[in-house]
Amino acid sequence: MAGRPTQYEILLTEGAEQDLEALYDYIAEFDSEASANRVLDNLMKVVEGLTQFPERGSHPKELIALGIKEFRQTAFKPYRVICRVLGGKVVIYLIVDGRRDMQSMLARRLLGA
Repeated sequence: MAGRPTQYEILLTEGAEQDLEALYDYIAEFDSEASANRVLDNLMKVVEGLTQFPERGSHPKELIALGIKEFRQTAFKPYRVICRVLGGKVVIYLIVDGRRDMQSMLARRLLGA
């Protein structure tokens, strides 16, 4: 495919890095470190898969409802990875438990509300 990189660079925002740390800490405290490591490993596989298939996944329904289609999501259920493709880069904005109040999380993190 002309004009498209074969490998996209993955960039995690500071917020996404903090999300990973918070998820790990929570799972390690309330389950086990082994479970936390397993979840983190699987989430990182999802993120790394975006290097070759950045458009995989769907548009978050909470953003579609607002007419916003620039962001995509992929998941290791129940965790959601929210990202945006910018040129040859995939910017990861959120890595969160999808059972949380996603509307307010997305508004706060992506829309500055």
